[in-house]
Amino acid sequence: MRLSRYVKTYPCCENPSQSLIFSTRWLSKILVPHSVLHSIEAENLSPEIKHTLCRLGFLVPDPEAERLEMLDAMEEANRRSKECRLTAVVNLDCNLACRYCFEGNRKGKHHMSGGTAKALIEFAAKNCIERGKELSVYFYGGEPLLSLDLIREISRKLKQAAESKGAGFSSALITNGTLFTGKVAEELAELGLKSAKITLDGPRENHDYWRPFVSGKGSFDAIINNLKDVCGLVKVQTGGNFTQDNYRQFPQLLDLFLDRGITPDKLAAVVFAPITKTLGEYVTPEFSDGCVSPDEPWLVDAAIFLREETLRRGFPTPKVISAACFIECRDNFIVNHDGSIYKCPAFIGRKDHEIGNLWNGVRDYREALNLNVWKKDRCLDCAYLPLCFGGCRFFRLLQHDNINDVQCRKSFFDATLEAFLRQDINYSRKNG
Repeated sequence: MRLSRYVKTYPCCENPSQSLIFSTRWLSKILVPHSVLHSIEAENLSPEIKHTLCRLGFLVPDPEAERLEMLDAMEEANRRSKECRLTAVVNLDCNLACRYCFEGNRKGKHHMSGGTAKALIEFAAKNCIERGKELSVYFYGGEPLLSLDLIREISRKLKQAAESKGAGFSSALITNGTLFTGKVAEELAELGLKSAKITLDGPRENHDYWRPFVSGKGSFDAIINNLKDVCGLVKVQTGGNFTQDNYRQFPQLLDLFLDRGITPDKLAAVVFAPITKTLGEYVTPEFSDGCVSPDEPWLVDAAIFLREETLRRGFPTPKVISAACFIECRDNFIVNHDGSIYKCPAFIGRKDHEIGNLWNGVRDYREALNLNVWKKDRCLDCAYLPLCFGGCRFFRLLQHDNINDVQCRKSFFDATLEAFLRQDINYSRKNG
């Protein structure tokens, strides 16, 4: 048995005679004496320790065979997946005038029509429900709740269609929170709403500067009041988008949560994401924690600092997980307001990356979107491959004007992974 190539080893600060080892493939971690690492190299481990390390994925019979297995990793994940996830862009309209905007010049009074909504329902029934998949619909915008009637209609009909086939249905909202009242949450929960992501860009002064209403009035108080009302009705993930200049202010938001009775047990997760600007476009990764550019050193400090401050106050935040690009996930589709279909929410409106539409179906996009671009030696030999599978195609596009190669995140993981793992260990001990 040999040590897996998808393992990282770090010194143990508390006990110099031990090491922390982490499997990026199986997400397992364990503290072991240095003698165990020496025994692995010498191949003289005791049967008991060998069994434990094999069970946790640290040891493999043949590292080269494991490397070949990784070539099939995404295909296997797609085969095992029981979920079909549709992101429905019900509009590109908004009641806020953010100083940054993910949609950029695509934003406007663009709303999904009733006919397109009907086609969306038929597409979901055919491609998800009738295939026995659990259907999850993420309502997105713009601000999706400006299309509340349409959300009601889509949810009601898809819930009925799923129930008629004995399949599961759930929905989620990605919302600015200004219209997400307790009444709306209760109504949509009855129609299958399970979770919502609500954006708060730090404390009031910072948030209201970056995310005012169209009128110019601040939106912070309206969102906080709604958050208090809804966090007991559906699972709520909150957090906000920071810059290099303001990220150290963001823990003040967490203190305000505590003061207002929005305690850690009432939130599913708190996640802060950077606002980055590449080739003139703002990028706010609202869908995936994997869409962070490693090319700006301040992001390392910000990521570690904000995660530490979040955990220190007891709020949940995602652990280290695999974050494959949406493009790699076979049953994930983004449907724009006009019925065009994409594989990544960041590609909305970019006709070169459209993969079909609701009426004509999905065409073969493997070559056009460079599927499996990570299947190359430098990725297969990288310990971080199971965490990124080639990184974010959108960042690659913005940085290099093509998606012909991976967006390597090695430098980011080199700088942050050890700190993240130590945070998880420290706070699991305190909370356990």
